[in-house]
Amino acid sequence: MKWLDRMEIRYGKYAISNLMYYIIMLYALGFVVEVVSPGLYAATLALDAAAILRGEVWRIFTFIIQPPTGSFLFIFFSLYLYYTIGKMLEYQWGAFKFNLYFFSGLLLHVIICILIYAVTGYNLSYGTMYLNMSLFFAFAALFPDVQFLLFFILPIKCKYLGYANGLYFLITIVAGFVVPDRSPTWFSLARFGIIAFPANSVAALVSFLNFIIFFIAFRRNRFSPKQIKRRKAYAKKVRAASAKSTQHRCAVCGRTEKDGADLEFRFCSKCAGNFEYCQDHLYTHEHRK
Repeated sequence: MKWLDRMEIRYGKYAISNLMYYIIMLYALGFVVEVVSPGLYAATLALDAAAILRGEVWRIFTFIIQPPTGSFLFIFFSLYLYYTIGKMLEYQWGAFKFNLYFFSGLLLHVIICILIYAVTGYNLSYGTMYLNMSLFFAFAALFPDVQFLLFFILPIKCKYLGYANGLYFLITIVAGFVVPDRSPTWFSLARFGIIAFPANSVAALVSFLNFIIFFIAFRRNRFSPKQIKRRKAYAKKVRAASAKSTQHRCAVCGRTEKDGADLEFRFCSKCAGNFEYCQDHLYTHEHRK
């Protein structure tokens, strides 16, 4: 979209490069908080409209630290997976657009949470689980044929995991509004990791809408993972070459302008070819014929 491109030109310099690295650090901090003081996140850090309106405005920012899992067994795998997905999306979209996708999702969570409480009086409290899962939506849409090892054994294409993720979102969105709390159906869904609370339904719906909006906007200029890898390797080589490049080099001693700010270099008019010398060898070198 042209408006998005204009925004990137104007505000792209403010984008946080390698954003997912810092997000993963926050998730790791949140995991430590849950281990050291269980329940502290829900009591004082989670997104809670009533608490925010009472003056606990820090919740607008601190709710982001909720880790994707509370399990010691899966935390490292989860953090690595989300870091990889986030980095791939940043390579695909660019730092500015990935920043916009992630932070707009956070902002939508905050706005909807406060708006629902202000209009209906119903207080929702949730974290970033569904926003994280929406990252996988974007990844599956962009790279449908990338394979993952399900249970570290079975190879399965990303698009099929995306379909499963979509079904999970759909059931979560519907169940939170129609399944009675603590009913037999409620407990049956909980066995599959679906907690039928209205707060979860709203969070899932907001995250899915965020994905739909931005995927439509970002679907141009798609690249495969191999192309992204090549682009990254090329950019790395260009940076390395730029760091090594110099404008002046003495043909005798090899010194450059980086070896001293007071060094001066001149070309010799008597040498055949474009040979440059520092002030110590300009008049003492043997002329090249």
